Amino acid sequence: MKRPSIIKRVTNGITVIGYCLLVIGMTACSDWTDHYEPALENGGDATLWQQLKANPQLSDFCQVLEQTRKFRMHRKTEVSFAQLLDGSQAFTVIAPINGTFNKDSLLRLVETARGDSMVEKSFVFNHLSRMTTSMKEGSQTLRLMNGKTVSVTKSTIQDIPVITANQRAKNGVIHVISHAIPYDFNLYEALCDQPDLSAIGSNLRQFEWDEFDPDASVSSGIIEGVPVYIDSVVHEHNHILDNIGLLNAEDSTYWVVVPTNEGWQKAWENTSKYFVFDKSYMKADSLQRYWTNRALLDDAVFNMTDQKSTNDSLVSVPYLSWRRSYVAGRPIYHVFQKPFAPGGILYGATPLQCSNGILYKTKEWPFTPEQTFFKELWTETESSWYVTDEKDCVYSGIRLIADSVSQNGFLQIIPTGRSNWEITIRLDNVLSCKYDVCAIILPQAVFGNPDPKKIRPCKFKASINYVEADGQENTFDCGGTVFQSNPEKVDTVMLAEAFSFPATNYNQSTSKISLTIKCSISTSERAKFSNEMLLDCIYLRPRRIED
Repeated sequence: MKRPSIIKRVTNGITVIGYCLLVIGMTACSDWTDHYEPALENGGDATLWQQLKANPQLSDFCQVLEQTRKFRMHRKTEVSFAQLLDGSQAFTVIAPINGTFNKDSLLRLVETARGDSMVEKSFVFNHLSRMTTSMKEGSQTLRLMNGKTVSVTKSTIQDIPVITANQRAKNGVIHVISHAIPYDFNLYEALCDQPDLSAIGSNLRQFEWDEFDPDASVSSGIIEGVPVYIDSVVHEHNHILDNIGLLNAEDSTYWVVVPTNEGWQKAWENTSKYFVFDKSYMKADSLQRYWTNRALLDDAVFNMTDQKSTNDSLVSVPYLSWRRSYVAGRPIYHVFQKPFAPGGILYGATPLQCSNGILYKTKEWPFTPEQTFFKELWTETESSWYVTDEKDCVYSGIRLIADSVSQNGFLQIIPTGRSNWEITIRLDNVLSCKYDVCAIILPQAVFGNPDPKKIRPCKFKASINYVEADGQENTFDCGGTVFQSNPEKVDTVMLAEAFSFPATNYNQSTSKISLTIKCSISTSERAKFSNEMLLDCIYLRPRRIED
């Protein structure tokens, strides 16, 4: 079951769904604060903001709170965090004293286009919590507003000494600490924000999207028939993360291995050649961009709950979904042996500890295409839904457990008359590159001890149906060759060597690529050849573009 990559973000303010935004200002601030009851009784008459302002050691912190505006639905509002802390919403404030963080840098950042959002998440939210937590004997965990967690003891927060603890206000509690809490990047943030990974980050950012959750949000009623929300809950998604792992979730643990900018760009350019979609597809360029990123990242993420011995091997996230389809004699994908040994995917990598795992940086993409996306393609024809057309024959999928039979099944094709039959098999997930196209044909001996008179080869022709990059459908007749199967053994018949498919149909529900097999026996040859075929599978062996 796919686990979506989401984080729950509560934005405090008024969001009108399907309606123009209401005027946001001090009146909006009062709307939010009226929704919340004070967190602590007998907390004094002063608000959190009033108590912060009264402490000269916290003037730098207060200045940042005054200048940083609250974000709602990725939009900057006119409401500052100073105003928010001056209302009745409940918070724990962890206030760093002057000179322990770069105030000037933060103030410069809030003047930029995305600066308030960055300062909000990495600094302000890193020192605020919705949980009103007092310091006491023992240890406890406090969840901050950016989803991070910090450890709290009687005298420290995240191992930082506390100067003044449990200073109560009428809407919360303040702990004054001797140094700002360092912001601990999670894996997704590191991928997007580390300068030497900016090439990956810019790719990932393109696939972000938000989903408003009205059921989890708090409504304040309806204005002119339109719902108005005080607390708007938004789930942040990323189309890539939705499939490769919860790299933005603070309660998960992953390892990720990726190359720095130069290595990523080189790998991206090489890999994108295999995902050229024909122009008849809507957003063909977007499909190419998406699947190129997936090809490079699908096997780069490792959920640490799935690992048995990381020194011996690592299994990537797709492993659990696909391992049941593997058979003896075929490559085992998504499993990487001895990752730290010379030649291993983590050999020489530089680790970066993140809040939810470890990011391993390499100079080059540490995989080969054959280990990841550039797979052998096996079309198991006993699954009759692969048959898209037939003429003058009947066919049926036969189950047979035998070492010589791929996936323990084959397609039996029997003519319905004296005419030569033909059948068309769809081919899925073909990349825009070269393949050796083969048909694997079984002998009659798979049924036991056949009549020697029936041990005859099948004679047939084949044609490959494909599509050009401009969307034009075309057919290659395999050089007009007439093929004969070997009736004495399991026979792999090469139909086309290094045939180049101009466009991919990767992960598309409507396949434009197929193989047609046509029996080709003349009247005078009927005693010499069999017009029945036991088709085990169609096999496409990949060839590198440079081959």
